Amino acid sequence: MQTQPFHLAIPVKDLGKCRTFYRDILNCEEGRSSENWVDFNFFGHQLVIHQKKDFKHKRISNLVDGHDVPVPHFGVVLTWDNWHTLAENLKTTKIKFVIKPCIRFKGKVGEQATMFFNDPENNALEFKAFRDLSQLFAK
Repeated sequence: MQTQPFHLAIPVKDLGKCRTFYRDILNCEEGRSSENWVDFNFFGHQLVIHQKKDFKHKRISNLVDGHDVPVPHFGVVLTWDNWHTLAENLKTTKIKFVIKPCIRFKGKVGEQATMFFNDPENNALEFKAFRDLSQLFAK
């Protein structure tokens, strides 16, 4: 099956602050928009932020390989080199990581580089990479 871009819509209270974050911090190209929502090219996928003034984020988490992983979260799988470039760029912006860039499942099936951080509305994002992409769905 040919892979197609996914579409994800998320709520935000402050559309302007989140628009700046996705456009200027993550370098996502802005697409269509209105006064209540903005489309972004999120690493080849469609992300839409919808202003919802009464949105209340609830943080829950799950323990994964010794890390307190925020749930829900979303993100993309990057190439190994692109992941490292993004991690270095984010460090220069002084972003506050929920889980700092690290290697998870070291020496095991599914070994991956991963990092977690929040957007301005506390929507959790994960970016990951595999040296061997065939490990993405390995059991």
